[in-house]
Order: sequence, then structure tokens, then C-alpha cells
Amino acid sequence: MKLLITGASGFIGSRLCETLRQQGHTVVAAPRTGDAPLFGVDAVVHLAARVHVMHDTAADPLALFRAVNVDATLELAHQGAACGVKRFVFISSVKVNGEVTQPGRPFTEADAPNPQDAYGLSKFEAEQGLRALAKTTGLEVVIIRPPLVYGPGVKGNFAALMRAVQRGWPLPLGAVHNQRSLVALDNLVDFIDTCVMHSKAANQTFLVSDGHDLSTTELVRGLARAEGVSPRLLPLPVWTLEALAAMLGKRKAVQRLCGNLQVDISKARDQLGWVPPLSVEEGLKRAVANFQRPASKPLQEIL
Repeated sequence: MKLLITGASGFIGSRLCETLRQQGHTVVAAPRTGDAPLFGVDAVVHLAARVHVMHDTAADPLALFRAVNVDATLELAHQGAACGVKRFVFISSVKVNGEVTQPGRPFTEADAPNPQDAYGLSKFEAEQGLRALAKTTGLEVVIIRPPLVYGPGVKGNFAALMRAVQRGWPLPLGAVHNQRSLVALDNLVDFIDTCVMHSKAANQTFLVSDGHDLSTTELVRGLARAEGVSPRLLPLPVWTLEALAAMLGKRKAVQRLCGNLQVDISKARDQLGWVPPLSVEEGLKRAVANFQRPASKPLQEIL
């Protein structure tokens, strides 16, 4: 197959292109600007996006998110349909479902969308536009909503947490009994490949994860094992963390560390026969294998 990948140089895109080429596909990286070379392309995997910004200073963040994540996405899909592209795989976000789940009630594809920020809303609006386009053009649309993706080259909060564990920083996360779904980079890439090829993926929405959820405490311990160090976890009660966060204006940061966010991948298993090829343990090992330690302050970055 001939595949066009947007965001091909990014964290997910670079690994996806490498994997698809190894499998014998012809892979074309879409240019950052200008029209994409769509003639003769069988499927598009659309990764390029304006990503979630932790401390957005834009005067109108939603307008910026819509310009990239909605308008540009739908324009590319329209062009693809006109050029005979058969399938459009859109990498959305679990943020379309929402930010928090209740214990024992993971998100499913059947849940009513509940985006809580401009990024999540823009992804939801793009999904709606793509579904409408599929009905009028015959373009097969596949929507994938991943949670946090980790792996070699990961940045942001996950990288900050790895640095903190590597350095042996004491972390007040030893009594966090939440449950969060993550997805290893190679598991996500494998699932994208499945959605490109599988006939039953057409015009479907899927949640994806490693299939094994972790508490934040378990995640820190898993990173420590992968890095060959001893975790330094302080069993501070969650209510104490929440009180400190309120005083410091860090409520959302503590929510990410202590709240639940689980997804149910039963649909991917049942409909596509997909099983995550990597265990969480192996995923964490790959994430830390070549990780470097910058000189910044990790705890500040995590929060």
C-alpha cells in the first residue's frame, strides 16, 4: 500500500513511518506546508496537530486549535477523497471523552463526548466533520483516541517523571491508588497499522491502551525497575496533595497525578482481534533505554 503520513517527523510519526516501511509499504511524509501529494495514495494517517498546551498564552486558543485540528484536517480529508484515497485514519485524543473517569467505569466509544478544553473540543469537532464527510464521499474514516503515549523520545510530564525517578528525587506519590490507562508508542503504532489494514475498522472509533492500567505509585515503581534504581516514594495522603495543590494553584496537575482516567479497549479486541504486543514492563524499558537527564528541576516540570 501507498500511505501518506502527516506529522511524520514527530514522536509517533517517525516510529510509525519506520515500522510501515519495514512491512513493505510505500510511505510518503506529507510536507509541513503546501499541498500533500495525494494521487495514488491508498490511505492517510493524520497525526499532525496543534497539541495540548499546558500553559497556553494565546488570546484565543480555541481559534488556533480549530484552524489546525479542525479546518486543516477536513481540508486534507476533502482533498484525499477527491484524489481517490480509500481510508483516512485520524489520531484524535481520549480528551474527547473527558478528563476523569469514575472508579471501575472506564471510558468507552459509546460514551457521550465530554471535552473539557479547547484541544479536546477541536478534536471532537474534527471527528464530527470527518464522519459527515465519510457519509457524503465514501471515504472510510477511522478515529483513534489514545490516552498518554510514552516511549523512546517522549517529552513533557512523562519525561520529567522519568528524570525525577532516575535522580532519586523523593516523590510524594507513594499512596496514590488511582487507575490510569497509558499506551506504549509501539503498541499505538501497531494499532494504527491494524486500523490502516483491517476491513472492520472502516468508519469506526476506537479507544486504545496497553490493556493494563496503573496507579501513579505503580508507574513510579515500574519506571524505577526499568531504570535499575530504587524508587523514593513518600506515602503522602492524596487529600494532603490536593490541599497543597490548591494553595499553589496546581489543582489540574494533581488531578493528572491522582485522578482516574481509564479506557476500555474491548471494542478493539473484539472487532479487530487486536491485542497489545508489548507489556507495560517492556514499554517502560523501551522508554527509558536511551533517556538522557537534562539539568532542569524535574518536580517543577511534573507540576
